Amino acid sequence: MSGSDPMVVVDGLTTTYRTGRTEVRALRGASLSARPGELVAINGRSGSGKTTLLNLIGGLDVPDSGTARVDGRDVGALAEDDLLSLRRDVIGFVFQSHGLIPVLSAAENVEVPLRLARRPAAERAERVRVLLSLVGLREHAEQRPYELSGGQRQRVAIARALANRPRVLPADEPTGRLDSETAATIMPLLRAVVRGENVTALVATHDRVLLGAADRVLNLRDGVIAETGGPPEFSPPPH
Repeated sequence: MSGSDPMVVVDGLTTTYRTGRTEVRALRGASLSARPGELVAINGRSGSGKTTLLNLIGGLDVPDSGTARVDGRDVGALAEDDLLSLRRDVIGFVFQSHGLIPVLSAAENVEVPLRLARRPAAERAERVRVLLSLVGLREHAEQRPYELSGGQRQRVAIARALANRPRVLPADEPTGRLDSETAATIMPLLRAVVRGENVTALVATHDRVLLGAADRVLNLRDGVIAETGGPPEFSPPPH
């Protein structure tokens, strides 16, 4: 794959959930593409299918029809071992809930994916140092999640997602549990990550600050994606 090729290509994804006798069409032929070094925001109200879309791209769910290709591979058609490899080496998730391990320090949380990938100890230590510096938490390396603020915990989660140098970074409502002032610090960080590590970031959000800082904004409505052509105008939150 050349540097100009899309890293993520979604074509006609459809998904239906069943709750008792009720069917919910989460996606109705959603399509998109995103290139390396691009930060794409996916906008839509709660329940519009943003999380479903990211889960399909990341191989956490399987669509009814359509394809999600990551790095040229059809995610839904991969065998389990290949899917695990893709999620370990190519995709790094950032979740709204942080998902940090409470008994581990910030540094140890970031180190977990590196241990799973069996990286040498010296390489792990250096990568953790670099990532905590990148997210502005080098001096908090030994603190546990309960000793950190919500914004700091989200920064640790971003650093952990980047541990194995993923090429695709799905972020599901990364500021959903943060106050507006703290949330305003997360998008510049994501932009720095995208530029510095040439990552393809897909950020599901309805936060206007995040939307305003994206390279492109895609609107997800009624299970279909429409491109707005650029980020909306927005005003920074008051200090």
